[in-house]
Amino acid sequence: MRAVGENEKGAIEVKIGDGAPEWMGRRVGVIEAALADRVRRVWMPDNLREAVEYALLGGGKRLRPVLVCEACVACGGDVDVSLDAACALEMVHCFSLVHDDLPALDDDEMRRGRATVHVRYGEAMGVLVGDSLLNLAFQTLSMGGGGASGACLGELARATNAMIGGQVLDTLGGFEEGLGLEERVVRVHENKTGALIRAACRMGALVAKGGDESDIRVGALTRYGEAVGLMFQVVDDLLDVEQSSEHLGKRAGKDDEAGKLTYPNAMGVEGARAEIARLGGVAKSALGVFDEEGEGLRGLIGYLEQRTR
Repeated sequence: MRAVGENEKGAIEVKIGDGAPEWMGRRVGVIEAALADRVRRVWMPDNLREAVEYALLGGGKRLRPVLVCEACVACGGDVDVSLDAACALEMVHCFSLVHDDLPALDDDEMRRGRATVHVRYGEAMGVLVGDSLLNLAFQTLSMGGGGASGACLGELARATNAMIGGQVLDTLGGFEEGLGLEERVVRVHENKTGALIRAACRMGALVAKGGDESDIRVGALTRYGEAVGLMFQVVDDLLDVEQSSEHLGKRAGKDDEAGKLTYPNAMGVEGARAEIARLGGVAKSALGVFDEEGEGLRGLIGYLEQRTR
């Protein structure tokens, strides 16, 4: 995705490819403008601001905030009321990327086709940028979200803790005894990757429903989020094996080099492809309670199944 300017409403227009539905570019444009606005509202030293904006506003699929917005729409809400939740979730995601890239963890030098934060600004600033983004997320959400802010704050906190736990399992181990290889892979990624994607769907629904978790659509979107969260990771694991670093915009083959648990290692390439199809079916089934208002979420399933980066 590449920013190409601002329209009359201030939404940054972007060009997207890779099989993404056309409407997604417009939605991402609104999200990009909202992210930039939320950062501008907060005081920070100029050098920290530059590095935070480098980390946060440097492009990306913006899947998680798009899911927040689409889940809100599917439940009868308006995109505008979901933007604080969407921005907060993306800030947490970007915090995780900045810290994952640090030498103590994945030690990556390239992210989204350019130098990682610690390579460009130094390791100390990399740590502090991640810290800042995490706190910006909760500050942003506490200032918005209407009657659902409390529910969304709890949702985001739980998902963030689960994501960190998944990263610990992936990097340092600590599994309970008796788990097989496939079970360990799922345990890592339902937390490291899946928790924020599940939270995105739930937060969008909660914003639309004023924090009411009892609505049947909140449960449906929880199941949808769990399925697409794991599906996203299975596809990511396959791309790490099959695509080049230049195409991905990050170092390919690193998971194998690091001996990490991946779906292709656990079930083979064909098994991983079958798992993508299965999870796509689960996600589609979960959307059975929605009519036309769920079309955006349905369209994302095909995109996530077929993406190449």
